[in-house]
Formats: sequence, structure tokens, C-alpha cells
Amino acid sequence: MSGTWFHMTAADLGREIGKGRINPVELTEAFLDRIETHPLAPRVYARMTETRARGEAMGAATRAKQGFRRGLLDGVPISWKDLFDTAGVATEAGSALLRGRTPDRDAAVLEQATLAGTVCLGKTHMSELAFSGLGMNPVTASPPCLNDDKAVSGGSSSGAAASVAFGLAPAAIGSDTGGSVRIPAAWNDLVGLKTTSGLLPLDGVVPLCERFDTIGPLAHSVEDCALLLGALQSAPPVDLTGAELGGARIAVLETVALDDMRQAPAKGFDDACARLTRAGARLERLAAPEVAEAMGLAAALFTAEAYGIWRDTIETAPEKMFSRILERFRSGAQVAATDYVAGWRRLEVLRRQWVARTSGFDAVILPTSPILPPQADRLMTDNDYYVTENLLALRNTRIGNLMGLCVLTLPTSQPSCGISIMAPAFQEGRLLRLGAAAERALQ
Repeated sequence: MSGTWFHMTAADLGREIGKGRINPVELTEAFLDRIETHPLAPRVYARMTETRARGEAMGAATRAKQGFRRGLLDGVPISWKDLFDTAGVATEAGSALLRGRTPDRDAAVLEQATLAGTVCLGKTHMSELAFSGLGMNPVTASPPCLNDDKAVSGGSSSGAAASVAFGLAPAAIGSDTGGSVRIPAAWNDLVGLKTTSGLLPLDGVVPLCERFDTIGPLAHSVEDCALLLGALQSAPPVDLTGAELGGARIAVLETVALDDMRQAPAKGFDDACARLTRAGARLERLAAPEVAEAMGLAAALFTAEAYGIWRDTIETAPEKMFSRILERFRSGAQVAATDYVAGWRRLEVLRRQWVARTSGFDAVILPTSPILPPQADRLMTDNDYYVTENLLALRNTRIGNLMGLCVLTLPTSQPSCGISIMAPAFQEGRLLRLGAAAERALQ
């Protein structure tokens, strides 16, 4: 029976616990055993938290037996990206610069998820300091892609996605600064949620760009993402009952998002649009010039803040870093403080223009990524290929971060090709209900 657990949704596992058909201790042991013996696990998990997991599972089992479960996810194990602090366990953010860094308390969101009854399996590998959308990390490990063993898995929440896709965790928690939840979710046929900046506390989360950093789940279903968001917020999950697409007015973003599309992502997006239309949604094409202008500001805003945060740490031992990540950080030194301030002031104007332009729509959709997962070996040997694919990988997802939105990515009919649904800031409830309806239409 336990063999079927590894690809069940977190919600379904929770329901089985509630019915007394699964014991949380047995469930956790099954995942720990699978991780210990799975040949890909060393490329997925940076380190395990077995003692903690077993203790949390025992508590969940006792609550289930006594009828005092804390919620549907009480007793369900999940993985955590290695930038969320775990008390007494190293949190190194995929970088040799932070080797041995051991916090004395959990990140705030991990504390909340633990109070909700989730079980912490361990910490997953990631792009170095979260500064790449590819998932290539020769310093620690580069997790595999579900659909192509020669390709990268997407980053920076690379191990988070791989842990779910390969049945090494029912769900995972990652972070998203420019696409780091959505890219690996899309490339591994998962659902991924980028929350609005400021919705969830970043206390105890290793930063990249704090004005853009967000936290979000990667899972098998929209329901799982809704439940995990509730656990992270210590709030009731969004009610997805009765969610429908009929009559929804949805914009298809044309500006930037459809440029230079590769064949498979274009096919997957077109098919998804057709399915949404058949389900009753009204799709309309949308041009948004403010998106193109915002993209021109992106490099300076992201790199200046990232290097400002990490400069002193990096320059004490730059030789410890993957050279291409080091170059990307150092490019932030070329941004003048005046340009950074002016850039943010202009971006706020562009965000208001976006709100005005999209206010009549229920959501805006676009391909999650215009490309398929790049080949790992070529990324290591061809610098031009690395730069081009890294920028293209994050191009579409960055739109959601730049415009300050919440975004959900869903799988399409094409492997490793996702469709993203964008909603206004702090409208996660509305987004998840639309996503649940869209998920049914796309299956």
C-alpha cells in the first residue's frame, strides 16, 4: 500500500490519515526510507531532518488517534528549500559561502507550518544563493528534471520541485524572487504558487532581493497549494468548492510574453487556451507597453539589491562561488544608486498603469516559460548558451514579480510546459479558485 503514497497529493494523504487508513509515523518512515534508497535523492536533498520528522509524525499520530487533528495536512511530510532556517540544522542556501551556517530557530513560516502539523522531511538543494532560474549548481548539486535526465530541473527551487516530482515528498516549500517557484514547477509538471510580496513573513529566510522575495508551495494540485498556503499563514485554507471558469474574462498577455517562443511551450499554451475557452472562459488579447518598459528596469533592480545584500560575504571568498553566479552578482556593482532609486520610482508608476489596464479582467495568462529545460552539460561548457537560456527561462515569470502580482503555474498537455495565471496583489484566494477551475479544464 505504501508504494501508492509517493505520488498521492498531500490533500489525499491527509484525508487518508483522517480516515485512519494511514498512520503519520508509517507515512513519514516510508518517505524517509525511499529517500535513503533512491538513487537520485543525493541530488535532491541537501540534508535530512530525520529526528525532527519522526517526532513530529508521532505527535500527529497521537492527535489523529485522539480526534484532535490540526487540519487536513496534520501528519503530512513536506520538504523545505535550503534557505529556510531550521533550528539546529545547517541552512546554507546552496552556497559554500554559508557552509556550516546553523540557525538557532526556525523560519517564521516553518514555525507556522509545524504548528499546522506538517512534518519536516529535510532541506532541498537549490541554485546558489537563489540567483538563477536554471537549477544548475556545481558547488552543491544540480537536481534532475522529471522529463529529461540530461536537462536541469529549473531554479532556484530546483530540489523542491524534484522532491515532489520524483515522489520524495508529497509537497515542498520554495521561494520565488523572479520565477524560482514557477520555473521548476512548470519544468517538472507541477503546480506552483508565487505569493504576493509581503503576504508571508521572510523572517528566517536567507534573502536574495528582499523587495522581490516571496514564499510559495510546489505540489501536485491546486488544492495542495491552497492547503499549504493556509498552513504557512496559520489561516483557514481557501475554499475551492464550486469554482468555475464560466463567464471569467481572462487576458492573454501579448507584450513580451509570447516573443521567441519555442515550439513545445507554444503548443502547450495554445492548447491550454483552447481548453479554457471550451470551459467557458472569455479570452481576450492584451497589449501592455508598461511590461516592456519594466523588463528594461529588471536587471538593474534585481542585481543591485542582490549584490548590496551579499557583497561583503561574497568578496571575502569569491573563489568559492560558481563563476557564472558570481558574475551575475557582481554586475550589480555597476548600477548607480541614483539609477536604482529612479528605477523603483518608475516601476511603481508602471505597476499602477498595469492595475488600471487589467482591472476589468479576472486574470491574465501567459506561458510560464518560453523554453524547455536546457541541457545541463551544454550549460557548463557554452557560456553564451548559459546566458541566453537563463534570461529566457526567467523572462515571463519576472513579469509577475515586477508587477507585484500573485501567480499560479499549472501543467499543460506538453511535458515541462506550464501556463501561468496572474492576479492582483493579495488576491491569492481568487487566484486559487480560478486555478482550481482551470486545473480541471486542463486535465
